[in-house]
Amino acid sequence: MHNFPSAASVQNCEKEADMNTQKLNILYGRLSRDDEMQGPSNSILNQQQMLEEYANAHGLTPYIFLYDDGYSGTRWDRPAWQELISMVDADKVGCICIKDSSRMGRDYLRVGLYREMFREKGIRMISINDNTDTLLNGEDDFTPFREIMAEWYECVQVGATNFLKYFLGSHSLSIPKGLKT
Repeated sequence: MHNFPSAASVQNCEKEADMNTQKLNILYGRLSRDDEMQGPSNSILNQQQMLEEYANAHGLTPYIFLYDDGYSGTRWDRPAWQELISMVDADKVGCICIKDSSRMGRDYLRVGLYREMFREKGIRMISINDNTDTLLNGEDDFTPFREIMAEWYECVQVGATNFLKYFLGSHSLSIPKGLKT
């Protein structure tokens, strides 16, 4: 069973980092659809395991695992993401580690703005499956392309879902204003 940090344990980890004048390493996970499990979904648990194994193997301690379960990557009001940004703004973060770029978000321009903010603040970004680490190899040429594809994937998913709902009769398509029927 995986134990997720409580607010008290996050504060304890922050205190430990403050005492050592060491910045926190944030492991961040996100999943769009909740799998109806009590507590974190299987995908979140798998992301946590992958991120913690990577962090422990590469000396990224202390770390905090933050996650948003059931939140689309097109939304930026995700609770854990907001907590991460608050810690970044407070200059408490040294590294952000994610499974892949799409976990951060599915809005190419906004993800790019966050990446630039992290770079300006000297925050290391690691995307495990994309094999990118800003400390070791900077941003590769494919990072923007991957982020555009993640945004496109979200658009295709939403469009396909709406089409399926329409086809099954549970959703009606509206005609845009100005078009005559």
